[in-house]
Amino acid sequence: MRKLVAGWLCCTVAMFSAVAPAIVPSPAAAQVQESLDRVFRLEWSKEGQKLSGYVHNLTSRYAARMRLRVEGVDASGNIVATHRTWVPDVPPNNRTFFEVKVGDAAAYRITIESYNLIQEIASIGDRWRAR
Repeated sequence: MRKLVAGWLCCTVAMFSAVAPAIVPSPAAAQVQESLDRVFRLEWSKEGQKLSGYVHNLTSRYAARMRLRVEGVDASGNIVATHRTWVPDVPPNNRTFFEVKVGDAAAYRITIESYNLIQEIASIGDRWRAR
């Protein structure tokens, strides 16, 4: 899992960004991104000086101590500001709200920098058989 997180640090998620076509990930980074897309989904919007949204956890494990990096980029794709925020807990098959204060930029990129998967939830059948 640490290799996945370390590999993820090398690439960014370009969501709802006008500069998305300008980002060309390497094949290894593309594989890591594809793996994370199966685990998490980001949904966000910007209103005023706040960028807020949800991290959706698509697994049956808790994602704890998640750290997000929010980058503001200009029209040519250069990073003009970087902000970080913590998402304390994302429950299994659920979502958690996040909010971060940002400056003005042409577009934004959100990257999941790190997280810990900490627990698998047993199915109802597994719990019944354990009794």
